[in-house]
Amino acid sequence: MADSQPRIGFVGVGRMGANMARRLHEAGFRLTSVYDVHHPAALALAAELHLEPAKTPAEVARASALVITVVSDDQAMRSIFAENDGTSLLAYAQDRLFINCATLSPGIHLDIERLVTARGGSSLEACMASSITQARQGILYLMCGGKPDVFAKAQPVLDALGKTVRYIGPTGEAAKVKALVNMVMNSNTAALAEGLGLGAALGIDLTLLREVFSQTGAASRVLETDGEDMQLRAHDCYFSAAHAAKDSAIALDLANNVGLLLPVAQATLHQYRRLVESGKGDLDKSAVAELTFKDRVGS
Repeated sequence: MADSQPRIGFVGVGRMGANMARRLHEAGFRLTSVYDVHHPAALALAAELHLEPAKTPAEVARASALVITVVSDDQAMRSIFAENDGTSLLAYAQDRLFINCATLSPGIHLDIERLVTARGGSSLEACMASSITQARQGILYLMCGGKPDVFAKAQPVLDALGKTVRYIGPTGEAAKVKALVNMVMNSNTAALAEGLGLGAALGIDLTLLREVFSQTGAASRVLETDGEDMQLRAHDCYFSAAHAAKDSAIALDLANNVGLLLPVAQATLHQYRRLVESGKGDLDKSAVAELTFKDRVGS
């Protein structure tokens, strides 16, 4: 990759961020430094990719022209873009481009754009509708929101990360679409768990049931990704139950803002919050089946 490529840093190198960094490194992009609130994660990835581990988000921004952020929630995003904080990304926002990939409330993206723009930088939301494997392979589905010229500037990097890169509209619009994607996905997951749980209670062979589901109106992408895991109780985390709860809550807040009642989504949120409260929030979203199988409830 030519030296004209932008220097790229990462803030947030958990399961998704780390694999996105690996992907760009292998594609020949110029990575500079990485930061994570969980410092051992940043240290390990920095050693692996021969980068500088940063002690603060500001150090990443200082060393980079483009910063990709992949954090957990609204609170974490406000922390790394904190105003009047010399350790935040805003300390070196001038002439920087920030690509923000977390699933957040749409208003957070608007706030970040305002703060960054006021300091001479630019920002783009690039919401991901994919998981760890896709991040590693550079085939993410990315939904982007922001100014068209900022999107165009970021597109070479986005194209290296995603198989599908869609411009949705102004800042905040991609976050709305992503919230709806995850709301429907989570509801599908909870419904599948109930279907398999009831099937088990009725003595139906679950392998047979999943095959019938796949060939009828019960078919879904969630059946493909989570059905066998629910049957086998294999809940290694690709998308956590805690994140499922967070994202369904974002969508329900949007519904409340426009005066809509969404009882299915509300019931789904209740299930995922039960899972989190039981100490299983770090398991994959497929673990919602632990609440619906008769021999697993309370286990």
